[in-house]
Amino acid sequence: MPLKGTDIVKKLPDGGKKNCKECGFPTCFAFAMKLASAGTTLDKCPYLAPDVRAELEEALAPPIKLVTIGKGDTALQIGNEEVIYRHEKTFVHPPGIGLLISDKESESRVNEKLAKIKELEFPWVGRVLKANVLALQCESGDKGKFEALIQKVCASTDLPLVLISESVDALLSGYKICGDRKPLLYPVTKENVDQVIAATKAAPTPLGVRGSSVEELVPLTAKLKEAGLEELVLDPGSRKFADALRDQTLIRRAALKQNFRPLGYPTIAFPCFMNSDEVKQVLLAAMFVIKYAGVIILSDFDQYSLLPLLVQRLNIYTDPRIPMSVEQKIYEIGEPTSDSPVLITSNWALTYFIVASEIESSKVPSWLLVKDTEGLGVLTGWAAGKFSGDSIGPFVKKSGIEEKVRHRRLVIPGKVARIKGELEEALPDWEIIVGPREASEIPAYLPSLVQKWKN
Repeated sequence: MPLKGTDIVKKLPDGGKKNCKECGFPTCFAFAMKLASAGTTLDKCPYLAPDVRAELEEALAPPIKLVTIGKGDTALQIGNEEVIYRHEKTFVHPPGIGLLISDKESESRVNEKLAKIKELEFPWVGRVLKANVLALQCESGDKGKFEALIQKVCASTDLPLVLISESVDALLSGYKICGDRKPLLYPVTKENVDQVIAATKAAPTPLGVRGSSVEELVPLTAKLKEAGLEELVLDPGSRKFADALRDQTLIRRAALKQNFRPLGYPTIAFPCFMNSDEVKQVLLAAMFVIKYAGVIILSDFDQYSLLPLLVQRLNIYTDPRIPMSVEQKIYEIGEPTSDSPVLITSNWALTYFIVASEIESSKVPSWLLVKDTEGLGVLTGWAAGKFSGDSIGPFVKKSGIEEKVRHRRLVIPGKVARIKGELEEALPDWEIIVGPREASEIPAYLPSLVQKWKN
């Protein structure tokens, strides 16, 4: 269970009664309560004994360790999760979706997969969705082939890498080639753990720990942590749907509910090793997106199988407490002029992108004013008082649109036609035009509106 402020205060100087205020809080108790809620850090207290600091750091550490695979802008962060169910708070770090490349595959096939992971990108509600991990497998058992594959991939992409080899010699040889990129080395098992510790202790890199069961992972993670290697990713070895679901759930619950540190690490899942059918692999991957995996590796995918998986990942890892929204400002659709129409909508991301897309389809360059409704749609924003005449009027005046157009005509969504009177009072110099109720009507509406103005 998370450490409580009342537990922390007892470990502070003088049993929490020093109250020196050097931490920026009026009392030790206030500091302890803020510390328990992650509102401040231990280094704010200058009088903590080293052993007490170490004890509190351990107790206050996230129940699931943050692990970073790769480096730079493409690095993948997983872990740091705090809840079993998304609706309790939010899931934090979306899982990496990876593509498996074997050293037994032909050069043309390798090139095809490298091109695929680069090119399959999908614009989606203001974001770009794509797979973001490459897993390189020494399937041939030939260390030279594996090294050549790693070198080829490293020269082609800077994506995070997972190196997979049952031969620890090949695995560590591959690590020497790309160790500066912080690859995930997999698998670390009870048979090779000592060799891996010796090879990576000086320059740690993330390690994929595999056991034949959840129970077998515990002594392995304890041994690696004792050696100072804490960026671990767990694989309980389950290769059947029901077993995998059980083990992923067990690991998450042990880490969060029992605060069981030996299992307090993100996990990796291999649909590519669970089923040869690519469609079934995607279905397994969909389960792992929901059920806690931090990295998910597929043997192949195309645009039709990858996009639904990426959208699901986006939906599951979007904070349910914060509606997706875009910035409040004037957006130029096409190349609008001083005579172009002016429309207004709310800043809910889905509303904005639908409206903007329909305006583009109309082939009429336009100005689109986006009003901040705290991520609510037009009708909901109106009901909440955030898309009313009283709030839109000042926004239009301050937006700068009056300097961009010669006319004074504003098109409002048809579903909030009732605010027309309010807006006419708030903007007496503007003609308020009630537009279509549905965005799908915009492509037919705008050309006829512009033609009407010309006539």
